[in-house]
Amino acid sequence: MKYGVNRQFLLITAGIVWIIAGTNILRIGIVTWMNSTQDWMFKIGEATVIFLLFFVFIFRKLYYKHTRRIEEKKEDKNCPFSFFDVKSWIMMTFMIALGITIRSLHLLPDSFISVFYTGLSIALILTGILFICYWWQKRKLLHN
Repeated sequence: MKYGVNRQFLLITAGIVWIIAGTNILRIGIVTWMNSTQDWMFKIGEATVIFLLFFVFIFRKLYYKHTRRIEEKKEDKNCPFSFFDVKSWIMMTFMIALGITIRSLHLLPDSFISVFYTGLSIALILTGILFICYWWQKRKLLHN
């Protein structure tokens, strides 16, 4: 690749993408949360369980996988989209399409969407923050 980006850019981009995705999902979760009559304390508990499941068992592992992969890149001319591998891009596309389909066809109640999206979004945002923190800690080492 004649033109490309360095590893620092990939880490920052990964963090920003995860934070933007999480923020968009959080917006949907909050809107449906406000329209739900379910008890707030119960919803907070459910959203916490969703957060822990996604962050501990999925997103944290993906964070380690992608930071390791980015760190191992030898060249400074990387595709700007290579902060994910192909499998992750396919999974992200599938998850977005599934979420849009479920919401537009009203396949799940808003009470589920509100807690699921809120917990999921916080896990996404935290993972994005981890990418940014990793970049901040390693910014001088990765440039060499």
